[in-house]
Amino acid sequence: MPSRPSEQGEDRNRPPSQDWTDEQYRAFGAELDALHAEVTASLGPGDVAYVERVRGISRLAEVLGRALIHASIDPVTWFAGVVALWSHHQLEAIEIGHSALHGAWDQMPGAEKFHSSRFRWDTPVAEAAWKKEHNVLHHQYTNIVGRDPDLTYGPLRVSEDTRWIRYHLVQLGQFFWTAPVFLWMIALHATGLTDLLHPSKDPTYAPVLPDRSPRAILDALSATVKKAVPYALREFVFWPALAGPFCWKVLGGNVLADVMRNVYSCATIYAGHFGDRLEYRAREFRPRGRGRWYRMQIEAAHDYAVPSAVSLLCGALDHQIEHHLFPKLPPNRLREIAPRIEAICRRYGVRYTRDTWGGNLSAALKRFARMSLPPRAALA
Repeated sequence: MPSRPSEQGEDRNRPPSQDWTDEQYRAFGAELDALHAEVTASLGPGDVAYVERVRGISRLAEVLGRALIHASIDPVTWFAGVVALWSHHQLEAIEIGHSALHGAWDQMPGAEKFHSSRFRWDTPVAEAAWKKEHNVLHHQYTNIVGRDPDLTYGPLRVSEDTRWIRYHLVQLGQFFWTAPVFLWMIALHATGLTDLLHPSKDPTYAPVLPDRSPRAILDALSATVKKAVPYALREFVFWPALAGPFCWKVLGGNVLADVMRNVYSCATIYAGHFGDRLEYRAREFRPRGRGRWYRMQIEAAHDYAVPSAVSLLCGALDHQIEHHLFPKLPPNRLREIAPRIEAICRRYGVRYTRDTWGGNLSAALKRFARMSLPPRAALA
């Protein structure tokens, strides 16, 4: 058996994780596997009750929000309705929807409505496309250049190993001009339509489209339209039309609630995925064994500290490390196991990064700015 590190912190005699032997990697992987098995065995009615409570809060927020937006006679009441409707959208998309599409409640009796095969979330993003792009490609190849499509979000560049193109000069602005429509951009990204913004045949770019044939592009466009258009018609046509001459008030409220959800989700996701303290690996990298795969996931994400209510609206993605380790666990369990994951990482000398939300987001934007410049070799 390999030597175990001290319970009081990193073992100074233990080599850095990149220098571990296969046996040490197996020990690390086995400990995380054991934790996952323990938590999985305890899943059950309590977790179903949890997601039902969140759904109840979400539905109440929707009813309250739509009623206040429709019936408001002053800006304060109207804005209170907008905040309530945003809360509904946020809970449905992140705390419930994101986890459901990962299969968090698939094996739990009584949670059939949240099963990943039939769940439909309150966003313009096509479920099947999201599950392929996000669950399969991103989570399998996290931060591997040329394999993880979330390293690019269209033409974004966050690693030195990604080929620089002229668009990257203005990529810092991409955060600011796409944040208000973030989930609409994700709708295009998930089906692969943003691939068309990047030069073809670039091995450092991870495409979502299987190819750029007219058939593949039309299939992606069709999947995007079938999900995004009904969402847009419901939020920006149906509900405003019910208000008759006050349709402008409802349209404005619904648009603002949608924008708030997009900006909040964008800040949530960028803060967990990008920054200088994360590892970005070359296309050739292959994690051999569970221990190496776990370390790849841990060192490819940040956590950040927020109050419980804020974490609820983040869908537990403030625990991005735990989510990447065990993406099928419900969000309430990710919060529960975070201290244990951190303790294991500290003992084994694996880098576990956590900062404030603002600190992480600032680090991500600074990296975007630096990666926007052409490589020095190109300037020589």
